[in-house]
Amino acid sequence: MPSVMGLLEAREKKVREEVARLREEAERVEAALGVAEHALERLELARVTVAEVLAEEPSAGAAGPVRAAVAGSVVPQHAEGIGVEVLAPEYQQILAVLSGPEAVSGLRAKQIAVQLGWQMTPAGVEGVRSRVKRLTARGWAGELRPNVFGAVRPAGPADMG
Repeated sequence: MPSVMGLLEAREKKVREEVARLREEAERVEAALGVAEHALERLELARVTVAEVLAEEPSAGAAGPVRAAVAGSVVPQHAEGIGVEVLAPEYQQILAVLSGPEAVSGLRAKQIAVQLGWQMTPAGVEGVRSRVKRLTARGWAGELRPNVFGAVRPAGPADMG
């Protein structure tokens, strides 16, 4: 009849082998996850870059009627009489955050992303930053300090005197 200690040692050896096998599998999965996350970040950055390129203003001679925009569309230059409805929904959301009371002294891209509930990955925050920079370049928002953004309030009668 086998001894209790012999049975325990055999069982311990079997469990140690299982632990070692599971650790190897976890390391393999962790490495695959790292590769997949890196690929995802690259794709997000590529999408942001393509959106920026596509959003660049067309030549000045190609002016047409202003109409409501769809996601991924060009951000037009802000002008008198043009409302936020010409902007894609994600740009309208950013402007709503920049017009809120918590943005009085300005917000950074990460703070805007948090308020919108968007991805907090480096690529997600960079996507917000590029959108806000585009809004700033076209007169929809203002850069109060380097990388700190706020709403541009149109001059009204109270601002004239």
